Amino acid sequence: MAANVGGNRDRGSRESDDAAVLGEADAFGYRRRLPGFSTNNSQHSANGAPGQDFSNAGGLTGGMDRILAEGDTRRLPDLGMAVKSIIGFWLLYMALITLRALLLSYPDFGPMLARRCAAVVCGAGITFLVYLALRPLRSASLRKKAIIAGMLCLPAAALFATANYTIFYVIAPLESTSTMTGEWARMTPLEMYIKTVVDGALSWYFLIAAWAAFYVAMSYAKDLRLADQRAAAFASQAQEAQLRALRYQINPHFLFNTLNSLSSLILSRKTDTAEQMLMNLSTFFRATLSADPTADVSLDEEIKLQRLYLDIEQIRFPDRLTVEIDVPEALLGARVPVLILQPVVENAVKYGVAKSRKPVTVRITAYEEAGRLHLKVKDDGEYAADEDSDGAGTGVGLRNVSDRLTARYGALAGVLHGPDPDGGYTVHIYLPVSRND
Repeated sequence: MAANVGGNRDRGSRESDDAAVLGEADAFGYRRRLPGFSTNNSQHSANGAPGQDFSNAGGLTGGMDRILAEGDTRRLPDLGMAVKSIIGFWLLYMALITLRALLLSYPDFGPMLARRCAAVVCGAGITFLVYLALRPLRSASLRKKAIIAGMLCLPAAALFATANYTIFYVIAPLESTSTMTGEWARMTPLEMYIKTVVDGALSWYFLIAAWAAFYVAMSYAKDLRLADQRAAAFASQAQEAQLRALRYQINPHFLFNTLNSLSSLILSRKTDTAEQMLMNLSTFFRATLSADPTADVSLDEEIKLQRLYLDIEQIRFPDRLTVEIDVPEALLGARVPVLILQPVVENAVKYGVAKSRKPVTVRITAYEEAGRLHLKVKDDGEYAADEDSDGAGTGVGLRNVSDRLTARYGALAGVLHGPDPDGGYTVHIYLPVSRND
């Protein structure tokens, strides 16, 4: 797409161009009186609105406090993982000891199997108590949780050893377990109980400790995943906030200068030109302020917005500003951050056109090379020698563009700028080529 727009176009051609680019003026409602809005009608005044009664604000606050309290006492968030791991560990233990009994041909296999099942149920319940004891330590450090878990496993193992002794030797003992020989036959019931519980506690401690280590590791990994998700969400929100802040840094001087030009046109009774300028200004701000600052638009839409801005400036500088746009048809669908060219074009007008004593051409070009989209904005205005070192006073606008590109693309995009060898000033933006498939 190539265009050469002079500063002295007649009003008819302007309206036809605007209609082609932006649609009919009345489609935006700018020529219509806003319904229900009048500075002379007290019924529509905010000052005349009835007051609001918030006498029940305490009740609202109380309700909110109750909701928050209920949210803090919800069901244990990792209960499912804990129960599944406990069942898995004890079923594995049950399978191993049953297999050993089969391989070694232990007597009373059936009755012993029933007792083993009862012991496994007790062990799972005791392990669940360990889980409940560890829950208050969810926010503690990994080291603290590991130490306390190891300590909790000692009484848990002793408790399970006691339950196991009771199941096999106290409640209806079988003949194979009640017949003692050697050293066991010479022990009193109390001595046998102590020895059995101590020996069993040392053995079963490692089983319960293995589950506790697994649970602590899994819960810590879950906390790390949640922390990573929160960090990613915060980073995304921070980047979006940064993009929004950068996006809304529109130079207020543009609005002030345009309003001053409108005032001059009205005083000189150039109402048609003033109306056209006001329509363009309203449409421009409506389009820019309603656009999502984090979204992308096609290069075609971006060029249309810049054309609208430059049309406004051409009314201010009818004999000094000429616009040339050279964008290949194949690149019109390329996606770019919305209003990424705005600060650059605005600087070209502010420092190239407004400060020049001769006609100035602002040229916007685009091309694709090595998988990147290159956008150039060049003006042939007059710059003082002492302005070359700091970018002709364009530092703030270019930093805005550079920061937006960095926040979006990282090192894959950037801005180059400086005095052009052929005269004037050139800003070169490059970013990855992206198209809608």
